[in-house]
Amino acid sequence: MAKKKATKKKAAKKVAKKATKKKVAKKATKKKVAKKATKKKVAKKATKKKVAKKATKKKVAKKATKKKATKKAAKKATKKVAKKATKKAAKKTTTKKKTKRKPNAAFMRPLIPSAALSAVVGDKPIPRTEVVKKLWQYIKKHDLQDPKNRRNIVADTKLKLVFGKNVVSMFEMTKIVSKHLK
Repeated sequence: MAKKKATKKKAAKKVAKKATKKKVAKKATKKKVAKKATKKKVAKKATKKKVAKKATKKKVAKKATKKKATKKAAKKATKKVAKKATKKAAKKTTTKKKTKRKPNAAFMRPLIPSAALSAVVGDKPIPRTEVVKKLWQYIKKHDLQDPKNRRNIVADTKLKLVFGKNVVSMFEMTKIVSKHLK
């Protein structure tokens, strides 16, 4: 009987050892599962924090751009006010009389027209600018502009002697007329 009891005790110990091993294994698996779950939670929190940081960075950037824009607008407004004030001050301090622009002396020098040109403009020496003015007066008075293309001038008998052809553009006219002036 003693042997039976000893074998029963050994069997009980073996069963107990197996049970404890199973419990330890279960605990270990539970710990592993718990660790995985905590890792997932930590990862989720980290991603949430990253997203939140990005959102706050965007908000800060928007606020900064708004501040810059308002600063620029304020600077522009102050510059405009300053410019107006300086213009007013400049107007008060400088009361210069505006003088007429002086024409170039070469244009105003009286030139003698050729015989053909003097029939249209007159035979007295006149400046180049006046010659062109008188030619345009003659052209408009005798309605010599081409009705379809107003840049072209259709020459009559007097102008044909000056131009040398029937139709001349208004830009060509001044070049041709300068040949008839001395």
